[in-house]
Amino acid sequence: MGLIKTFKRFKIFITILIIFLFVLFLLSQGIVYDKSELEYGVTFSHKQAIDLGLDWKKVYLNLFDDLGVKKIRLSSYWDEVEKNNNLYKWDYLDWQITEAEKRNVEVILAVGGRLPRWPECHFPDWAKILGEEERHKELLDYIEKTINRYKDREVIKYWQLENEPFLPNFGECPTLNADFLDQELSLVKSLDSRDVLMTDSGELSLWVPAAQRADIFGTTMYRDTYSEALNSYIHYPIEPGFFQFKRRIAKLFSNPKKWIVIELQAEPWGPVPFQELDADERARTMDHEKFVEILEFARKTGFREFYLWGVEWWYWEKETNDNDLIWEEAKLLFN
Repeated sequence: MGLIKTFKRFKIFITILIIFLFVLFLLSQGIVYDKSELEYGVTFSHKQAIDLGLDWKKVYLNLFDDLGVKKIRLSSYWDEVEKNNNLYKWDYLDWQITEAEKRNVEVILAVGGRLPRWPECHFPDWAKILGEEERHKELLDYIEKTINRYKDREVIKYWQLENEPFLPNFGECPTLNADFLDQELSLVKSLDSRDVLMTDSGELSLWVPAAQRADIFGTTMYRDTYSEALNSYIHYPIEPGFFQFKRRIAKLFSNPKKWIVIELQAEPWGPVPFQELDADERARTMDHEKFVEILEFARKTGFREFYLWGVEWWYWEKETNDNDLIWEEAKLLFN
């Protein structure tokens, strides 16, 4: 009986110790890298630029020729590449990759059904009505054609497969089929030798399933968001050490070659698209002050490479609202 009590006390002690260490990491500041050691890029979506009423090609060229961006993540949106079944249109992507190539810009090219920007899953209308097995077959065919079209372009550094596939209940997407994700991964690996990036949510996922499949692992990093479930704005009460803690845990079960922040918050997040919010409402989740703060926060998380999310918004603020504070601040990162 005494042995059982001792064992129970030991379990309680271990549980309290784990909680204490977690809280310690949660609140700690983490490693602080010198700014000269950090690398920055951006994610660009021509869809987002169009939704903001912008000339997307002009925005894109300004990323390189004005901001000085040297790393960029692009998306091969299935609903645009194959809007009609077996009829492929690569114009927008060919142009983006060629312009990046002219300027020696490193490209991450995302492929799959679930890619950056709402509604997350960018399925063509004709594919939405297919059964799962048939849709999977068509999706693999689109991925194969995309990889084969661009695998000879040296400007592409990594392929990204899907976007945050293990993040449930976000976006207009079917339930994850992990076995099919592994089929997609095997296909990409069979077509090209470049490393494959897998991504996951920084705040809402465990990282392990994505990291186990990743050559390169990329996390998101957000501080101020809006929750539809709670019908309110949220500020995540975490410190930079939280991300180091998660990486240590994930490293116990996986071994990516590299860990990066693939989506660092740098645009507002509200109950409706930010262009429908006034300036004060946008500032609740992102403005120039918060932009500077999140850059400093990210610097302390133990990561060295960051892809900023929201470059289309910076340009929109500059052109539509005569507010170039974030655009000019970003120049300091890239120059």
